Amino acid sequence: MDKIDDVAEQQTEQSENTVSNLYDINQKYSGIPLIVIAGRPNTGKSTLFNRFLHRRRAITDPTPGVTRDPICEQAFINGLPVQLMDTGGFKLDRETGTMEAVMDELVVQKTLESLKQADRILLMLEAGNITGEDEELIALLRPYWNKVIAAVNKTEGGRLAETAWEFTRFGFQDLLCISAEHGDHIDDLARKLTNGLDFSQVQVLSKEKLPIRIAIVGKPNTGKSTLSNRLTHSQASIVSDYAGTTRDVVEGSFSYKNQSFTLLDTAGIRRKAKVKENIEYYSVTRAIKSLDRCDIVFLLIDIQEGLAEQDKKLAQLASERGRGVIFVLNKWDTQEEQTKKAFRDTEKNIKIMFGHMGFAPITAISAQNGSGIKQLLDIALQLYSQLTKKTDTGILNTALSDWLSAYPPPASRANHFKIKYMVQTSVNPVSFLLFATRPEAVPDTYLAYLRNRIRQDLGYENIPIQLDIRASRKKWEDRDQT
Repeated sequence: MDKIDDVAEQQTEQSENTVSNLYDINQKYSGIPLIVIAGRPNTGKSTLFNRFLHRRRAITDPTPGVTRDPICEQAFINGLPVQLMDTGGFKLDRETGTMEAVMDELVVQKTLESLKQADRILLMLEAGNITGEDEELIALLRPYWNKVIAAVNKTEGGRLAETAWEFTRFGFQDLLCISAEHGDHIDDLARKLTNGLDFSQVQVLSKEKLPIRIAIVGKPNTGKSTLSNRLTHSQASIVSDYAGTTRDVVEGSFSYKNQSFTLLDTAGIRRKAKVKENIEYYSVTRAIKSLDRCDIVFLLIDIQEGLAEQDKKLAQLASERGRGVIFVLNKWDTQEEQTKKAFRDTEKNIKIMFGHMGFAPITAISAQNGSGIKQLLDIALQLYSQLTKKTDTGILNTALSDWLSAYPPPASRANHFKIKYMVQTSVNPVSFLLFATRPEAVPDTYLAYLRNRIRQDLGYENIPIQLDIRASRKKWEDRDQT
């Protein structure tokens, strides 16, 4: 990383492949510059965002105003690591008095806040008529003019190039004609975006310093965005009583007790019958996919509305992926009875409904006023220590021997089997592999018994345990002697 200063100065003269050799695309970095993409709706901001990420991270749809909250991801542009942010469309044409008009105003506010943080601003324009929204946004960008690069999109194959150059009258220092969808001149844009940025503060994050990734999931209007904003001490997520406010997964970060966290605020998940719009369908899909990207799930439950079938499905999906799950009872401050007995009764009801997840902790908070937040984060730290815990094979098999003696496997002539030994195969998710003479004869009830003993005796009390079984006639002591 001592070469970063030289790279930043010489990047315009080096090829992308040469620069890329200094970085690992799978590595996480800190201190990297922020590039914000801004523009009016439907100029192709999210399409370009996805192109730089090499995956479909942001929802793209012809419907204006699809992106609402700013979405930020680490990307490699011109072979260099940057934070890339996609923002909501700058929209002035509004139907006064409607909820959509309120949402549009909130989106504009978020976009303007993002511009203040940016190290570089990419203004996305569209070849064709110059609109009032274009002119208004350009005027607002004047204080940041030395950070602005303008790209006129949808000029593939030279289409509308003459019209695109009409934007030169605004006096941009850099103006390029591109096609986000077809890839025209994207390499030129990449070089312009990174040229002159400061990479001297870039640091590689070690495994020990990687943030704990938390996904906040639940039904609409349970307070997910309110909790996200409180934890990150920001207003990154738009908060509104309007169902479906959050569409994409909004990321934020914060620290607690010297541990860094990354927060994934997701769209509210409704029953399938109520998901009618394409946009909401993709929002829900991304919310579910966030379960693959996180370590721990905060399953938010509105205590005023109680439990729903969707909560049960979300918990099951998270458990199947081996994620730590915390049932978070939000709006607890609105309860008439806030006693320990009231909490125990609620806890009992949840454990009945989620019988297969009796190990998952339950806590009560108010995202609005902040009560219960420290306890929630303490539980998250506890779960993460269990998710990343590795048990020595010798200790594991000593414990297995005790478990087999305490409750011997059921035996009959037809279903006779012997359990030989066990190894831990992974952490986060935590999984174990059991070796037996006849795996098909081991009943599920006995595997459940072993999973429970692993939790109780080896320090995995609050997380899901994955236990697979394989055929072997060797004993643990003899497994390497062949």
